[in-house]
Amino acid sequence: MKGLELLLLLLFLKDVSAQWNVWMPRDISAMTNSCVVIPCSFTYPSGIRPYRGVHGIWYFGHPYPQLFPPVVYKSRTDIVHESYKGRSRLLGDLTQKNCTLLIKNVGEELSGRYYFRADLGGANIYTFPDFTNLQILNQPNIDVPEEIVSDLSLDLTCYVPDNCPDMSPEIHWMYTDYLPDPVFTPDTVEESNTAVLSSTLTFTPKPMHNGQLLGCRVHYPNTTFVYERLISLDIKYAPRTVWVNVSQEVMEGSSVVLHCDVDSNPVPTITWYFGDKELMSETASNSSLHLDNLTPEEEGVYTCIGDNGYGNMNTSMYLAVNFPPREPWINESLTAVEGSSVALKCTSRGNPMPTLTWLKDGELVGTITAEEGSVLELHEITPQTDGVYRCLAENEHGRASSSLNITVEFAPILLDDSKCTIVREGVQCVCIASGNPEPSIEFHLPDLNITINNSNNRFNYYTHSDGYTSTAIIKLQDKGERGNNGDTAVHVHCSISNTYGSETIRLELQQEKKYMMAVIVGTIGGVAVIAFIIAAVRYVGHNNKKENGNPGQDVGSKVENPSMFYSAVKKDKQSLRKKVLKTELLGSKFNSILEEGTGDDSDYQSVGPIAGMERQELNYAALEFLHGRHREGGFRRADGDGSDYTEIKAK
Repeated sequence: MKGLELLLLLLFLKDVSAQWNVWMPRDISAMTNSCVVIPCSFTYPSGIRPYRGVHGIWYFGHPYPQLFPPVVYKSRTDIVHESYKGRSRLLGDLTQKNCTLLIKNVGEELSGRYYFRADLGGANIYTFPDFTNLQILNQPNIDVPEEIVSDLSLDLTCYVPDNCPDMSPEIHWMYTDYLPDPVFTPDTVEESNTAVLSSTLTFTPKPMHNGQLLGCRVHYPNTTFVYERLISLDIKYAPRTVWVNVSQEVMEGSSVVLHCDVDSNPVPTITWYFGDKELMSETASNSSLHLDNLTPEEEGVYTCIGDNGYGNMNTSMYLAVNFPPREPWINESLTAVEGSSVALKCTSRGNPMPTLTWLKDGELVGTITAEEGSVLELHEITPQTDGVYRCLAENEHGRASSSLNITVEFAPILLDDSKCTIVREGVQCVCIASGNPEPSIEFHLPDLNITINNSNNRFNYYTHSDGYTSTAIIKLQDKGERGNNGDTAVHVHCSISNTYGSETIRLELQQEKKYMMAVIVGTIGGVAVIAFIIAAVRYVGHNNKKENGNPGQDVGSKVENPSMFYSAVKKDKQSLRKKVLKTELLGSKFNSILEEGTGDDSDYQSVGPIAGMERQELNYAALEFLHGRHREGGFRRADGDGSDYTEIKAK
């Protein structure tokens, strides 16, 4: 098989050698100010015999003479384009079909295509269409991989052409001191009769090397020609740091901005999460999350995740939202039975966590706790447990409270003020009891075998309730009601009862002297006040007579409306009655009740401890004017002696 391939190749070469053909590198390069050798060989048909030798011409830019391309080299003459004077020289032997060209001191203006034209004399002239593209470089080339990934081995190769026989370059790497264990490998590559000198730098890059500079430096010994090329490393790496705000505290209703910076290459996609909920996402190296009008529900963990395809990384922070305590949740108002136990629960939210305090009627009860919930346990409940209980939640930002009412139900209790007292025309008995539900009160007269529990004309039963306290009053008006013996001993029993119990007790009779003394003192005081009023009336009448100079004029002349004057005196009488009543009841707590039972002078109310005694008071004072004044100023006498007088009647 190999023999067949070799035979075919020889036949092809033989055929080619019989035609016009040229070989030269398609591309070749050289550093500025250096030289370049363009290798070249050609063939022509074997039947052609050169006439007067073999000549050749190198053109720049175009292969056709009629376009007048610049002549680089011409073997017949030294006439060349001025750009190539002293620069170009033929190194090959045209008779040996070698057309190799040397160009010295090349510059960028010489970059372009070069064509060769063979001249064998006469009509045997042929311009080859093939060309060499000369590239003049002012810096070496560095072969950089399309992608450089962190922590993976990297090879960087620096290339420089080595096509000048008079000058041989040297390659050095720059800025490699910070690289981890760099390895340098020199090499020379020859291809198509062109040479390239290279140096390969091998190391393992890290994220810290991203953006760092590396350089390849080319120097031609014994010259001042130095060429350099710098590159910036683009190291791809997964996010290695994600920075966010430190955890912080903010006030409810305020605003906050959370920042996130991610160090990665390429730029990551940054996503903000609140718990498991995605809030926002954008492709950037940093991102800001704006939170406005914060609520306690927005307190929690906020996480920033950076992902760039090479990896991901996240960092979280805690945002605390401070707020004053919310209205505490407590039990509903309740009713408890004396002797039982209850537990009052209170919970409240706030940040910082509020302290919980139990208050009863404004006074501290229990202990102050700094927990989410507080339980106030009340054992062996008594009537004194009854009241308003308030749970107060406090923190540094405010306070809130909730209240409940505990109603204690208990058996009735007879109070110490229950008793019988002697009043003016009988005995008044008062029974006072406290209980819940409101106790009912009955009186029993064992001597008469009578039970009193409603109002009647005989006993003047009266009852009054104030909260848990009930008061009942009866009035024994006749001596026959005082007992079968007719003595002053009163046998009155008071019975109190409600759902939880009952009790009966005999009411004791209080001492009599101090009450009778009050009656006497009150009566004397009343008489003294009436006497003062009479004297005042007579004084006024006497003065009126003097002022008018008419001895026959009486008080009626000064009082145009006698009925109005009488009314004023009557009002003074009523005020006096109330003073007398209060005097009789000195030391008693039921003055208000008794005063409410006092009617006008014409009606007798049998409600109150002294209702039977009011008939002994001075009921009214009357001023009767026997003579009225005529409009003409005359007088009319009512009796024989003709004297005027004022009479005070006591009924």
